Amino acid sequence: MKHLFASLLVLTLFISCSKDKTSDGVTIDYVAKNDKEIIDYIAKNKLTAQKSDTGLYYVINEPGTGAQPTATSNVTVAYKGYFTNGSVFDQSSAAGIAFGLNQVIKGWTEGIQHFKTGGSGILLVPAHLGYGNYDYNTIPGGSVLIFEVKLISIN
Repeated sequence: MKHLFASLLVLTLFISCSKDKTSDGVTIDYVAKNDKEIIDYIAKNKLTAQKSDTGLYYVINEPGTGAQPTATSNVTVAYKGYFTNGSVFDQSSAAGIAFGLNQVIKGWTEGIQHFKTGGSGILLVPAHLGYGNYDYNTIPGGSVLIFEVKLISIN
């Protein structure tokens, strides 16, 4: 019974991450909404992006020549994060910041692994690979997040 309850809880959380209800009871499917928003952004900005099986879109401007990180690597990355309207919500210095790829949003854990040391590009992260349907600091729930990234080093 305990395992059944845990399974139902996980399933409920999973379902609630992809859809949300507005105040008037209308259900919003953020997965479909985010995908359309990302596709429109890619077209408007004439980007050549690839889409992963999880729904992450990424653009490799410079693949890099060094080692390639894994999902548990500690890396140093310089980045700028903004919404599809261009409004910046976060930015590192050119020297970047160090962190474990297993300690960040899923879009980063997956996306940074597409680059080798010295590589750079863009990650287009749908909400289900970011902060989900919930507000996080200045990021509204359901938001598509765009990151210009440069993988400086694997530490």
